[in-house]
Amino acid sequence: MSQPFVRPDVRAFLTLLDSVPGPKMHELDPPAARLAFNTMVAIAEAPAEPLAVRRDLTTPDGIDLRLYDARESRTPGPVLVFFHGGGFVIGDIESHDSFCAETARLLDLPVIAVAYRLAPEHPFPAAPDDCEAAARWVAGSPAALGVGVTALVLAGDSAGGNLAIGTTQALRDRPAAAPVIAQWPIYPVVDEAEDYPSLTDFADGYLLTGDAMRWFGSHYAPVPGDRRNGVLHADHAGTPPTLVVTAGLDPLRDQGRAYAAALIAAGVPTVFREAAGSIHGFINLRKAVPSAQGDVAACLRILKDIVAEAEANRVMAQAAGG
Repeated sequence: MSQPFVRPDVRAFLTLLDSVPGPKMHELDPPAARLAFNTMVAIAEAPAEPLAVRRDLTTPDGIDLRLYDARESRTPGPVLVFFHGGGFVIGDIESHDSFCAETARLLDLPVIAVAYRLAPEHPFPAAPDDCEAAARWVAGSPAALGVGVTALVLAGDSAGGNLAIGTTQALRDRPAAAPVIAQWPIYPVVDEAEDYPSLTDFADGYLLTGDAMRWFGSHYAPVPGDRRNGVLHADHAGTPPTLVVTAGLDPLRDQGRAYAAALIAAGVPTVFREAAGSIHGFINLRKAVPSAQGDVAACLRILKDIVAEAEANRVMAQAAGG
């Protein structure tokens, strides 16, 4: 592979990381890895903007959530449900707090972050089970939520992208009280195959490493062949309009490209966007990698249009008795 394009701010961040002493992610136990990840995000992520609503909730099943909204109150409408990344082992509501607040602010929709159970304490399928249960609870417009929900938009980054897609597929096959009208997987893991060139080309030196991916997988213990892992190979008929986002220097880049291509081949309205010269994890590295703010803002402009069109189509179909 010829030398890839690396943005100057990405190169500076990678150089800084390389200079930091200490063990790598895959050399830590999960609690220490979670602390290291959240510490990095606290330093590298932009501070959260103030919002009218930032409120913690718990579902009847014991799943913790956080509601973000730029408005104190609003009429019923779509709600975005977000599943954080972290290889199913690290990450939490706090690591993605600023990003979720920014999403609620720029999208002008309520955002609900889901604190699904993490491996290895809770291996597969605890995470997809929690995400589906949380989405179904939100879709029912429970009184505790205080928001009227007409439709869901499911989103997530990395492992959370996998969970968003898997939850979309589950709610398509067994509909919830409100439909999923759009999804936004961000550099998602979608396939169990290991023959993608990007897995080799960017296996070391670009934040997410091949060693870390194997470490995540060993703790998550996914069941081979379960469609909730290989979401790329599911039936894509009936998938709602989708914005797929990848990073140009990401081991998972080619999986995301393959997923977007599969949706397009299935006739799903799909927008594909790649952050050229950027790395896995850029959505919550916006202080250390300032160019990532432009990527996030551009994605949210696209998603806002997708959601507005999808919700209008839902309302028209409902009025026509569809």
